[in-house]
Amino acid sequence: MADAFELDTDDLQRRMDGALANLRQEFGSLRTGRASGSMLEPVTVDAYGAQTPINQVGTINVPEPRMVTINVWDKGLVGKVEKAIRESGLGINPQTNGTIIMLPIPELNEERRRELTKVAGHYAESARVGIRNVRRDGMDRIKKSDLPEDERKFWEQEVQEMTDRHIKMVDDALETKQAEIMQV
Repeated sequence: MADAFELDTDDLQRRMDGALANLRQEFGSLRTGRASGSMLEPVTVDAYGAQTPINQVGTINVPEPRMVTINVWDKGLVGKVEKAIRESGLGINPQTNGTIIMLPIPELNEERRRELTKVAGHYAESARVGIRNVRRDGMDRIKKSDLPEDERKFWEQEVQEMTDRHIKMVDDALETKQAEIMQV
């Protein structure tokens, strides 16, 4: 390898991994038929003058497959947490018992399942686009270098293989998530 050119494959790997991590987080917020504490991650509460994630105002538990509970630490925030969940678009109707908010997770109907699989598909496509953008950056750096043809081909192949691996991980994650959503 030429000493003058060093492609930072670790940086490309980290950025592609970041697109995957973001996808997993987005998938975690998609509701399946089962209860999951991660479905509340995108929900924020107006607490103490700032938008605060729910997990910073109470303890989230999943005591049974169709129930999520939030034990709100500050009694004064119970109403705000309840309101934030109602307005979140999750389609869950909170029930309050003191400082504990119970979220019964209803069964998903067929139409809603299909909508959620489409949303998952959009999330996956965004991740693929992110990975391809990282690939393009890597390929541009290789093209701008003054490497001999054989070394250029070697680096291009390295970047393409990394891209293919990450795209396959996105596709596998999407397939798993869609199966999870459609499972009755």
